[in-house]
Amino acid sequence: MGGCAKPISPEPRLTDTARPDPITTSAYVSPAVARMEQPLPVEIFTPRNISGRTLAVATTSDIVLKPGEVVLTFDDGPRPGKTPAILDTLEDYGVKATFLMLGSAAEANPRLARKVAEGGHTVGSHTYGHVDLSKLTRQEAINEIVKGEEAVAAALAGSGKAAAPFFRFPYLSQTGFLRTNLLQSGAVVLDVDIDSKDYYRDSAAVVAQRTISRLDARGSGIILFHDIHQRTVDMLPAFLDQLARKGYTVVRLVPRNGNIFGRDLITAGMAQGNAEQL
Repeated sequence: MGGCAKPISPEPRLTDTARPDPITTSAYVSPAVARMEQPLPVEIFTPRNISGRTLAVATTSDIVLKPGEVVLTFDDGPRPGKTPAILDTLEDYGVKATFLMLGSAAEANPRLARKVAEGGHTVGSHTYGHVDLSKLTRQEAINEIVKGEEAVAAALAGSGKAAAPFFRFPYLSQTGFLRTNLLQSGAVVLDVDIDSKDYYRDSAAVVAQRTISRLDARGSGIILFHDIHQRTVDMLPAFLDQLARKGYTVVRLVPRNGNIFGRDLITAGMAQGNAEQL
């Protein structure tokens, strides 16, 4: 599964049980659904700029959103055939997102990783191989995090763009030791307020409806998507259109204190000889 959470069981699928009422005229009877085949006003499908403020953050606690503000994040990419389409949609709506890349994916697709950064999006890391860090020793987990950071940074080399010290735990699975050490090293750990659960085998329409409903209930937040699923590619235009209609704006996150090489990595001060004790 490509998702960053561990669902215990799939959520109930949302279905529309309503049936179209017939339209009766003096001449014939036709289902109301026939009306939907008629062209709708162009304005409905015209992208609108929903870009909000840019928020420079140095710590996780700096991410304080106002009502009506959202942060779009995409995990697990970059993925050919998926990430470019998502970039196009984001550009249509004038918004920037944060991409938490797997080191292995960035290493395999460096040109695509650079395209994301060159588009003005923030690029962080998500480990190298998307493993559950809580199941590793402390040293193994640290090595996995650092390897992912280094692979993402290497993929961006030559683009003039640096990786941000932004990190998300795979499966949102963390330990107090790892989180504390990341924060002390100057990393910004990105949590999730609204999980789209786009890794479920639901339709694009269901993913969009579920996400907007949870956002409406909360009022603002960091949204988790994945740029590796076709359903996410398909649902994003309709989802962003709903954001525009409802008056939401998309906040761009950027690091306040430079890139990952402007901070102490979490390996600092840890003696290699103590690894077996971790």
